[in-house]
Amino acid sequence: MDIKGKVILVTGGAKRVGRVIAEGLAARGASIAITYRTSDVEAKDALRMLRRHGVEAVAACVDQRKPAQIRAAVRSIEKALGPVDALINSASSFYPVSLEKTTEAVWNDLIETNLAGPFWFAQALGPKMKRRGRGKIINMIDVSVESPWIDYLPYSAAKGGLATLTKGLAKALAPAVQVNGISPGPILFPSGISAAEKKKVLEKTLLKRVGSPEDILRAVVYLLESDFVTGIIMPVDGGRLLA
Repeated sequence: MDIKGKVILVTGGAKRVGRVIAEGLAARGASIAITYRTSDVEAKDALRMLRRHGVEAVAACVDQRKPAQIRAAVRSIEKALGPVDALINSASSFYPVSLEKTTEAVWNDLIETNLAGPFWFAQALGPKMKRRGRGKIINMIDVSVESPWIDYLPYSAAKGGLATLTKGLAKALAPAVQVNGISPGPILFPSGISAAEKKKVLEKTLLKRVGSPEDILRAVVYLLESDFVTGIIMPVDGGRLLA
């Protein structure tokens, strides 16, 4: 796929890694749609930055837990920009919760945002891509899939399901659509984490350092431009899985 001139949807593209991906693809000439749930200010700023690259850009407020909102957002995006050529499922909900304190509401929030949301986006776009004979879907997984974190069990379970979904979608949408995942390691730490906690995390990587959102962007670009890779989960984790 030649990124220039394509329409790419980046969920969660208003901030953090999703924004870096969106801006990097806009810089390469793609028209960009981003989604957000509560980041209104960040989304407006992101649109200004995206349009500075001379491309079309739109934003849609979407609750990933609501399939009807996802379908409506896809319709509005395609009306504004045309058929979506690539979907980057970057939106995520991430926070700690112990086994004992996990409620039904917490479980549903983390599963629906991190697993069901990407499924509904893929359902809304994947079959259309297949009928057109081309398309890409990239899902953001997590290193916790291989070794679940005990204080993030619902999140880890959701990402594990997303890894399985990625492989299943690769089969369901073949041969026209390539579906892959990226499994980031320590890239951007959540707010509130202490220096000691950061050091502990980095000690568990082979490279002993934090990565950057640009590392994820480069992996996204590779998977978009390659037409002979599908059904993989690419670690971008500084060797976290091996350490």
